[in-house]
Amino acid sequence: MIVLLSLAWKSLRNRLLTTSLTVLSIGLSMALLLGVENVRVGARESFANTISQTDLIVGARGGSLQLLLYSVFRIGQATNNISYESYQHWKNHPAVAWTIPYSLGDSHRGFRVVGTTEDFYQHLRFRRDRRLEFAAGRSPQGVFDVVLGSDVAATLNYKLGDKIVISHGVAAGRGIADNDHADKPFTVSGILKKTATPVDRSLYIQLEGISAVHIDWADGAPPMPGEEVPAAKIAKENMKVEQITSFLLRCKTRIATLQLQREINTYKEEAMQAIIPGVTLQELWRTIGYAEDALQVVTIFVILVGLLGMLVSLYTSLNERRREMAILRVIGAGPGKIIALLVLESGLLALAGCLVGVVMIYGLSFVFQPIVEQQFGLYVPVQPPTPAGWIYLGAVVFAGILIGFVPAWKAYRNTLADGLSIRV
Repeated sequence: MIVLLSLAWKSLRNRLLTTSLTVLSIGLSMALLLGVENVRVGARESFANTISQTDLIVGARGGSLQLLLYSVFRIGQATNNISYESYQHWKNHPAVAWTIPYSLGDSHRGFRVVGTTEDFYQHLRFRRDRRLEFAAGRSPQGVFDVVLGSDVAATLNYKLGDKIVISHGVAAGRGIADNDHADKPFTVSGILKKTATPVDRSLYIQLEGISAVHIDWADGAPPMPGEEVPAAKIAKENMKVEQITSFLLRCKTRIATLQLQREINTYKEEAMQAIIPGVTLQELWRTIGYAEDALQVVTIFVILVGLLGMLVSLYTSLNERRREMAILRVIGAGPGKIIALLVLESGLLALAGCLVGVVMIYGLSFVFQPIVEQQFGLYVPVQPPTPAGWIYLGAVVFAGILIGFVPAWKAYRNTLADGLSIRV
């Protein structure tokens, strides 16, 4: 076996250009396959780690996916709000450790504005146990203070002390909307550090700030000119919060989570629903799973093209190696050893291609991971291949060995006389 291995290695080395191109082709295919798998797993982990240590998300009764999307990922809008009294009821529940209220509905140049409390900065966790940190400034203290996510500050080039105007509703563009709250500007009091989560793409004010900008609005319509309440006359202690959009909740014990979920879902005072983030995320993956499957099918076909290229390379090289095969037969190599030699060459090519693909994808991951995280907010961890990745690697090597039997069978059929004859 060692002799055959040495012979196969020397044979491949003698055809260095063809061998290198074949290995590179398989390596690129494997890098693509492993890259897609890493991105798929990384995207799921990135979504799952957007919020950690949160047991329930509570909002108005409706779709569970919708509640998850607008509360965590700032996608879509709530169909209804819940009363602040109901929120206070559950906040003070004996089984509840902490809550984080959210009031949504306004925006600033395409970014969502979130009304919340100090609990947001104290209790929100992401990527297991990481907490929010400030790159500059502090959390809002006054009713017209605002904290910016890192992407907001970077995109709009804001700094501490700048004045900004929020708009009523969610503006699609980056311009100033017609229904803005220009008479009540906010002052940037803090800028959060990068988290690579939707936190980076929002602005955060106090719940009283949401009430303050709408104090002179009636039935969703802005006040008539001259009827605005000046910002100077608005005090935080005079603001009454009547509604919020949703809130995150942490139970004192994990056992209490399901019981509290049932209590909230059957709450008679108001139609509410509580969802478990992890369970709802699994529902989301089932919904978009067909896209992942389609992407995996494409990458598998890329692998097949690489393996077929290897087959063509080995098969077409047989004509040049007729004399080599004949000499091996003359010195005593039987058909079995000829077949074993070509199968071994095929397996070595597939194995080398897999190794090149692994090195390539992890090298690219180390280089581009911070860039992808910075530009797209997607954290793709650099970690060993997943179980599916190991299966792919093993399958490609095994397929390479099987493919080797095709040229081996052709070589077996070449007779000694054919190998020694000269074709003209």
